Amino acid sequence: MAFVLAALSCASPSRAAAAQQDNDHTLQAMRDEMARAKSRLELTIPNTEQPVRPYYVEYRLLDLDVREVVAEFGALLSSTHRRNRFMNVAARVGGYKLDSSNFVSDDAFRGFIGPTGSVGIDRDYDSLRQDLWIATDQAFKEAVDTYSRKKGYLSSLARQSDIDDFSRAEPVQLIEPLETPDWTSRNWDQEARDASAVMRAFSEIHESRVSYYLVYATEYLLTSEGTEVRQNHRFAAIEAGMSAVADEGVPVNHYYATYAARPSELPNVDGVRKGLNVACTELMDLRAAPPAQDYTGPVLFEARAASALLAQVLGPAVNGARPPISFSPVLEQMLTGLGGKSDWVGRVGSRVLPANVTLVDDPGAKEFGSATLVGGYGVDDEGVQGQKVTLVENGVLKGELMSRRPGPDFQQSNGHGRAGFLNDAKPTMSNLIFSSSETLSSADLKKKFLDQCRAEKGSERDHSCLIVRQMDNPALSLLHQEDFSELLASFGGGAGTGDRLPLVVYRVDPDSGKEEMIRGARIIGLNTRTLRSIAGIGNDNFVDNYMQSQANGFAGTALGAFGSAQLGLPASVVAPSLLFEEVEVHGERGEAKRLPLLPPPPMTAAR
Repeated sequence: MAFVLAALSCASPSRAAAAQQDNDHTLQAMRDEMARAKSRLELTIPNTEQPVRPYYVEYRLLDLDVREVVAEFGALLSSTHRRNRFMNVAARVGGYKLDSSNFVSDDAFRGFIGPTGSVGIDRDYDSLRQDLWIATDQAFKEAVDTYSRKKGYLSSLARQSDIDDFSRAEPVQLIEPLETPDWTSRNWDQEARDASAVMRAFSEIHESRVSYYLVYATEYLLTSEGTEVRQNHRFAAIEAGMSAVADEGVPVNHYYATYAARPSELPNVDGVRKGLNVACTELMDLRAAPPAQDYTGPVLFEARAASALLAQVLGPAVNGARPPISFSPVLEQMLTGLGGKSDWVGRVGSRVLPANVTLVDDPGAKEFGSATLVGGYGVDDEGVQGQKVTLVENGVLKGELMSRRPGPDFQQSNGHGRAGFLNDAKPTMSNLIFSSSETLSSADLKKKFLDQCRAEKGSERDHSCLIVRQMDNPALSLLHQEDFSELLASFGGGAGTGDRLPLVVYRVDPDSGKEEMIRGARIIGLNTRTLRSIAGIGNDNFVDNYMQSQANGFAGTALGAFGSAQLGLPASVVAPSLLFEEVEVHGERGEAKRLPLLPPPPMTAAR
């Protein structure tokens, strides 16, 4: 997990001294063990005379103070408060040109994935040094083994890449005062009860969960290059999933989510109840809605749906880093199927979006209009200051998000190496802002959409077209892992080629303007190439705060937009409504399930 970062500031001598005065010996233990690793750690490989030493060592530590409250139908399911500290040690053997990182051998992922484990929560000097000593030893030995395997594999290739494995970066010094968590400002247990009680008014809901996830954290980073960071993070989320079954037995699901930069900024109970009531009402409408039919034609994505759509489509596209070197073609196939490879790499200077569109990622932005952006930070998870990057200007690709893993187009990091819960850092969006110099009002965009519907479908008996008001996030809307796994089995393989999951979809008659909700639609083939031919752009920007999944196999792929607060990375996308002239939509393919034998029991009114 990673969190919203404080603004970057240079460490002064007084702040460095504060790290000792606040009884936090973490950095000192990391410094002292790092000094031993740099000066004395080496390994002599049999039949060689030259000892091997790490050229780069990295210590990361995450100090978490988390409250989680889960409720349903006005009753608590759980309320926990836990404090944990986790460390990760990474060692690199070789050099910046070629090292032990980013190699997938025949026996699974290896390389830049150092040992991770729990450490004492008391910030004790001796205990932490002992843990770091063992973890450094393990990380270094693994790096030596991986480096040998990687060189052996590369020597078998007819042509090797001339792109470096790791880029240099200026050391950063940032020591922030420790922040004391404030858990007393609001009664979170009671808020969860009161908010979830909204579901009492909807007896046809089979299951629901309302989760409050509140986090204070301190992140430490120390590298052999000289970077030293101690910075505070805070983050808060309210996420809810709810499920029901249509009369013919087809499951339907919905969700509600809101995110804030700190717990105190979460909406109050009345605001949450209002959002939950909207989601539950739409879920009941989905129960009664007719199933979607196969369709090809104009589709209008209203701003709320368009922002989530862009998060899915552009997430992998803006990643400029080189993918891992793979011993097996299986990984190559997996990355392609899940959309884990950018199809914008190698296209700098080419048009990738409409000529009136600009795309910017700005980790320093905190607000857009009156809305808070949650994706910001000062220093990324590799110790590089986050930079504002113009990705697309007037439709032309100008830049890519870069970590310290170079790519074909750019060699240096621009401070976008992000990771959740001490995972491997990847180029990841922060606050992505989509804008256009040519926009239409909501009324004019709707008129253009309806005109296209009439022109496209004029000779057909059923000439209705589709409006998408919200995209799905199955990581939140599906309450059971088996349901999520089943969805991925049928959907995941097409995510890289453009399969998308709309949630709230309406069929509209262009003559009468009458709208009818449908369920179970699945969009096919909507990818970055489709974005080149956007037919209309609104002026109604929407801020979509969401979580980028850090689950293994999801991060950096088209499935990365399906995240939750427990295992995700805060991000924001700002986008207006978007009109596409032709989108392919497949109808409902859901499997019916057996309905309950008895009707739902009576439930008292929401309290």
